[in-house]
Amino acid sequence: MQQRQPARASSGRYVSRLTGGTLAIIMAGGRGERLRDLTAHRCKPATPFGGKFRIIDFVLSNCVNSGIRQISILTQYKAQSLIQHVQHGWSYLRGEFGEFVEVVPAQQQVGAQWYRGTADAVHQNLELIVSHRPKHVLVLAGDHIYKMDYGPMIAYHVEKGADITVGVVEVPARESRHYGVLTATEWNRVTRFTEKPAEPDTIPGRADTILASMGIYVFNTRLLESMLSADAADAASAHDFGKNILPAAIAGNRQVFAYPFQDVKTRAQSYWRDVGTVDAYFEANLELVHVKPELNIYDEDWPIWTYQVQQPPAKFILDEDGRRGTAINSMVSGGCIISGAVVRESLMFSNVRVEERTSIHRSVVLPNVHIGRGCVIMGAILDEGCEIPDNTNIGVDREADARRFHVTDNGVVLVSPDMLRRLRGE
Repeated sequence: MQQRQPARASSGRYVSRLTGGTLAIIMAGGRGERLRDLTAHRCKPATPFGGKFRIIDFVLSNCVNSGIRQISILTQYKAQSLIQHVQHGWSYLRGEFGEFVEVVPAQQQVGAQWYRGTADAVHQNLELIVSHRPKHVLVLAGDHIYKMDYGPMIAYHVEKGADITVGVVEVPARESRHYGVLTATEWNRVTRFTEKPAEPDTIPGRADTILASMGIYVFNTRLLESMLSADAADAASAHDFGKNILPAAIAGNRQVFAYPFQDVKTRAQSYWRDVGTVDAYFEANLELVHVKPELNIYDEDWPIWTYQVQQPPAKFILDEDGRRGTAINSMVSGGCIISGAVVRESLMFSNVRVEERTSIHRSVVLPNVHIGRGCVIMGAILDEGCEIPDNTNIGVDREADARRFHVTDNGVVLVSPDMLRRLRGE
């Protein structure tokens, strides 16, 4: 499928006028159940990622870097840590200039029901949306990892004369059950949208590849308002953008276009990860320790903003055979102390303490974890606040791990503080 670039998409002034008149709605209310214990006490967008960030920081940074400074975050489930993070790290926009990042909890605005789906979540906040008088509404998923300038996408939407524009990526057809799948013409006009099909339409000439929705939609505000109101009145609807709104728009002969998420110069697909499973979360984090990872978090031209407690520098101590604090091919965040231990191909979040004669290999260790002496940790995710006793082996014996912790199909061991408390009989 070819993409015709909008003639004026590279004009910073043109794009900034469009983004300046756009309201971003970030969907951050999902349960994130496939992440298992990682979302037992937090929503998926609040889950730590990449050593110092939260997942939602990526979409928020995309908005701010794109010039979108009016942002509403819709929350519902287990939102407290997300609310605190946004309050601490994203309160610097200037309200007197019409800029804001606001957290909007579910409030039963239009009845006695909580959000019944993504479309219903936006519908219940239509009054808020309309009050900001945006020309375009950009609906975003709050739980994906990527860097994207939304300006060219909105410019593409305008120049196509689109009613709705959907951000798309190419993914293997075998993964279709996880995505909304689009069928599009050579000129990117969407002719079909199917939510999580078992037998998807594939890209012509490429039977192993599909066009998958990124969960990014650009709407003309008036159309969004009318479609959501009609959907809310339909008792048979699931009130979901993918299941209901997009198919209805296509059936109604609306101008729905796909926007391929590609590098403007090379046309290569840009980095995008759905970290919705424990295995996907694990792999996406460990990709960052590669020599040249596909996701460049060191990019000064597109910084990822966040809030983090001020920590002292990471420290590596002891220098004896068998007791040498070392980290190899790893990322180690502030506040960490590697005391006579060896860390290889791993990602250490802030304030992690690793004691002597412990070995950690290909693991993701979230903030405020303490790992005792003489431990072996391999292929594991240690959730925030874990206290690993001395001489504990994780990732060595799969059957033993399965009795104590959660082991994924790919063999990743997820350990949480609740699991450890159960082992201690608490």
